[in-house]
Amino acid sequence: MYNYDAAISRNIGWLSETEQYVLKEKRIAIAGMGGVGGAHLETLTRLGITKFQLSDFDVFEVHNFNRQAGASMSTIGQPKLEVMMRRALDINPQLEVHHYDKGIDDTNVDEFLEGVDLYVDSLDFFALEARKLVFRKCAEKGIPAITAAPMGMGCAFLAFLPGGMTFDEYFKMEGLSEEDQLIRFLIGLSPAVLQKNYLVDPSRADFHERKGPSTPMAVDLCAGIAATNAVKILLGRGKVIAAPYGLHFDAYRNKMVKTWRPGGNANILQKIAFIIAKRILTKKKIRPEPEVE
Repeated sequence: MYNYDAAISRNIGWLSETEQYVLKEKRIAIAGMGGVGGAHLETLTRLGITKFQLSDFDVFEVHNFNRQAGASMSTIGQPKLEVMMRRALDINPQLEVHHYDKGIDDTNVDEFLEGVDLYVDSLDFFALEARKLVFRKCAEKGIPAITAAPMGMGCAFLAFLPGGMTFDEYFKMEGLSEEDQLIRFLIGLSPAVLQKNYLVDPSRADFHERKGPSTPMAVDLCAGIAATNAVKILLGRGKVIAAPYGLHFDAYRNKMVKTWRPGGNANILQKIAFIIAKRILTKKKIRPEPEVE
């Protein structure tokens, strides 16, 4: 028989009993149940959160095995949302979960964020429109929103808090091509670029094919950093680093950097980073001209 008090008893000490029961009543929205999304859900469930709004429309495939909590031989072809809900309910069968298996768009974003105390972004890197929509709605509704992005063997963390700098103000994507928006998103997530020096095979990062290398260590670090900041935000306990400040921890480099980009991507350092990143990421392979006989 499941018992909440027994299940979370080892949290007590780092959390007070009163704080634990505050967390129990909080509702968290997570869009995306793949890499970081699945890890976020499991970590937050074990933390004692009991109310979730979850979204995903994808299924597990073999190439997800290296980093996604729900990916295994028994779940190939199964919806990520269903698999991760089963895993979370197996940890706490008393969870209250509202789920959205068609993804998030204009028709359901308000319902998705109804009664939510915190949004944890876990959408695919390339899901720009859905991401911008959810963050914009969070700003309108006064909902704190965080993103912990796996970078190499580390995590780049950003928080957007009510009354502070918004996602749109920081990333400044309006009016740009999709390609330029993606580059701005990347450099905004990771201004310190701690991961750049140990990518041993750059050919595996293919911007045009929308795929790149990843590690399970980065995903797990993201879950820990996101959940820790969730505790701070939901309990009003401890300082949260919020945009235009960010945090980048890289386990491979044994390094942590607190970034500061006043003006977000309008900052001169970010403008320079954009030019460099665009040259690297969008260069096309030049094929030799065929010989004319």
